[in-house]
Amino acid sequence: MPITKYLESNAEKYANDCALVELNPEVKDTRRMTWKEFDLTQPEPNLPYRREISWRIFNEKANRCAHYLLERGVRKGDKVGILLMNCLEWLPIYFGILKTGALAVPLNFRYASDEIDYCLNLADISVLFFGPEFIGRLETISEKIMNRRLLIYVGEGLTPTFSENYISSVMNYSSENLDIELTDDDEAAIYFSSGTTGFPKAILHKHRALMHSAAVEQQHHGQKKDDVFLCIPPLYHTGAKMHWFGSLISGSKAVLLRGTKPETVLKAVSDELCTIVWLLVPWAQDILDSLDRGDLKISDFHLDQWRLMHIGAQPVPKKLIEDWKKYFPHHDYDTNYGLSESIGPGCVHLGVGNDNKIGAIGIPGYGWKVKIVDEHRKEVKQGDVGELAVFGPGVMVCYYKNPEATAEVMDDEGWLYTGDMAMMDPDGFIYLVDRKKDVIITGGENLYPVQIEDFLHKMEAIKDVAVIGLADKRLGEIAAAIIEVKQGYTCTEEDVNNFCMELPKYKRPRKIIFAPVPRNPTGKIEKPKLREMYRTEDPFKVMQADS
Repeated sequence: MPITKYLESNAEKYANDCALVELNPEVKDTRRMTWKEFDLTQPEPNLPYRREISWRIFNEKANRCAHYLLERGVRKGDKVGILLMNCLEWLPIYFGILKTGALAVPLNFRYASDEIDYCLNLADISVLFFGPEFIGRLETISEKIMNRRLLIYVGEGLTPTFSENYISSVMNYSSENLDIELTDDDEAAIYFSSGTTGFPKAILHKHRALMHSAAVEQQHHGQKKDDVFLCIPPLYHTGAKMHWFGSLISGSKAVLLRGTKPETVLKAVSDELCTIVWLLVPWAQDILDSLDRGDLKISDFHLDQWRLMHIGAQPVPKKLIEDWKKYFPHHDYDTNYGLSESIGPGCVHLGVGNDNKIGAIGIPGYGWKVKIVDEHRKEVKQGDVGELAVFGPGVMVCYYKNPEATAEVMDDEGWLYTGDMAMMDPDGFIYLVDRKKDVIITGGENLYPVQIEDFLHKMEAIKDVAVIGLADKRLGEIAAAIIEVKQGYTCTEEDVNNFCMELPKYKRPRKIIFAPVPRNPTGKIEKPKLREMYRTEDPFKVMQADS
């Protein structure tokens, strides 16, 4: 069954119930309201921007989008791109595309013009929806792309000359459901890899994978009709959307929040009575720091209904969750592991109630199998480090138009080799050790940066940390720690070195750098960028501690 059927069912069962809310509290509203029927309130000028739609309107807008695309020649198997910031239009357009039988192709909103052009060509995108934030980037490549593609502007004001306006056109189309047959084996979407360097790969998924991701999310977090999910990460990424799929199954409300400041997050939870919140590590740490400093007080917000906080996209320091539980002792907690190649989160998860295993990414998710293998793809002994591989209905079909890259990460049986180094404890819980490509080899010993990062996160003064390998004449590589200090704290190289005395000598960072830790939109540390920033052409010049 295609996932669009959930939307149509919700539109019948919960027609007038709220489906989606858009909040933009960090930006003053200077725009006129769009899609007036979406709005249950008309905010006064300069008040926080808030819109909402019901399940009936959501489905009707998806249908109008589908009929609009069909009239413009879109057919089953075509590829339709989405280049939008999180907004109330995003998901109706996504579902409208799926309803036509075309493939939805979300694009990263941080892509530069050349990356947009590359992705349009790689994925064979024939139609592109884009928002006002991207006019400038598309103008620079418009002559190259407009002759072969339909560009559709989703916004008000002056429509760019190289596009047509969606908002003013779509309301003229039918709001009735379509009669286009979709099956689990039909191709549904292309997502781009969230790599931190180079151009991304296009990841092809079928409708079966989308359905499985919805089932996984609902099984893991038990969304009910009265739950309210706060969605902060970008919808172009599988993580945000697939976590929202749990709300789709339960017919419950979700809030799309534009903004990550601690006060913004807690106010959204309070005002919208959110019960489930998915955070990235930096956002959770920012909330804790604000509470520690007294900038925010829990008593100023209505948070009693908040039942679950979960984190994904990156390793989670154990200390962060221990500190979180001090402020929010009643919260359930889960860690979610996944890749875009495995349709986002949940192929491995900690599981609610397994607080004694915080630090692990967890056990195989609902409907998933995992194994840990050596360089020959043979399973290693329990407790040994190897590459994590996953198998299940959510594994990608392939890297689109890239059979060589596909063969590198998938075998003939359908196992996906993640590139993440991991180990399994006697209870079957899996711990990430590091990315295969990030392992540091120093003096013949393998160093796993995540282990060192987890240790350093225990320092009270450290907000964020990344450990990378730098060239060294004698040892080949040394571990360098890039440390971001919490606001209001001081931390010196001597402090760090003294703290690291508890580590075995070969694991201690030999270079300390105090600087911001860059992360991409999905929360992953941009280690290739750090290695480029701090690499030394001449290893003789690398400063290091005495051996």
